[in-house]
Amino acid sequence: MSEPLLQAVNLECERDTRLLFHNLSFSILPGTVTRVEGPNGTGKTTLLRILAGLNDAFSGDLLWCGEPRSHLRESFLRNTLYLGHRPGIKPLLTPLENLRALMAGRRRVTDDTLSQALAGTGLAGFEHVPCRNLSAGQQRRVALARLLIADEPLWLLDEVFTAIDAGGVKAIEALLQQRAQEGGAVLVTTHHDLQLPGMQRIILGGGERDDN
Repeated sequence: MSEPLLQAVNLECERDTRLLFHNLSFSILPGTVTRVEGPNGTGKTTLLRILAGLNDAFSGDLLWCGEPRSHLRESFLRNTLYLGHRPGIKPLLTPLENLRALMAGRRRVTDDTLSQALAGTGLAGFEHVPCRNLSAGQQRRVALARLLIADEPLWLLDEVFTAIDAGGVKAIEALLQQRAQEGGAVLVTTHHDLQLPGMQRIILGGGERDDN
């Protein structure tokens, strides 16, 4: 059995004095897609931000490749791709410029490769149009183009299907499945009825604490 890339042990998080989750433990293995499920307000986005290292307001332990994540933070960040539920792009930049910026500090990628990734998300011909002039769906596709050139072992994706049409949804589903088949690991939150073979689930509940 493969060693987990990421392990969560007894995670607990409160927001505005309300308990979101506690005693939450799970392992993310290579070659898997895991969906985080639960009603609105149960902490799905918060959990992904904790896992991505963007929120330290929690208790419990996180292990990266079997070691405390805090000891291997540089390795963790270098090998993890996080896409939030907002596109995270700069409206004054073009799709090509945004994608170039998103890759900065990761690895060198040619503009031809970036343009091919944009074409792969349906943005051929829009590479040099300021993103402020694009639709919400097109702006989302700029961020999603990052997935087509990503080589990080762990993907953390928050509401990745937002503002995407039916054709785009099918393409993303296929991409996630392909990523798992290649040995990567994907953790995703979505309101879309995602159904992939062998998909794992992390289910967040109401967040009520029972101390009795």
